[in-house]
Amino acid sequence: MAFRGHFEHALDAKNRLNVPARIRAAFSGGLVLAQGLEPCVTIWTPDEFERWTQSFLADLNPLSPERRKLTRYFAGTSFDAELDSAGRVILNQALLEHAGIERELVIVGNLDHLEVWDRRRWGEERTALGNEISGIAESLGHPS
Repeated sequence: MAFRGHFEHALDAKNRLNVPARIRAAFSGGLVLAQGLEPCVTIWTPDEFERWTQSFLADLNPLSPERRKLTRYFAGTSFDAELDSAGRVILNQALLEHAGIERELVIVGNLDHLEVWDRRRWGEERTALGNEISGIAESLGHPS
């Protein structure tokens, strides 16, 4: 399933995120909550998270400091979870602090995963992205 669109939500009093009903089935086998490289929380199916991490770890020497640091970062800041019967998942304090999420948030589709942003930060990111995307698109296929 490709995740597209964005959905505005709010955490409940127990820091539970209500995953949109139309995409819950994608997480029937569980999910991985991870600290994003940007200030957001990423949500993956376990298979997609494994595929993604292996895409950049597989070609690195397992003894290299880069590989060890990347592995430590992504394994140490990700958490296995499951949706409850109401389609919710708890976002732990470490992930909330990383993303700067207090209550109001936006869930953003990113094809193979979801990103959960603080609503204000997402507004800033969306504006910056809008300002940069034409230049990025135009540079594809052209040497720098």
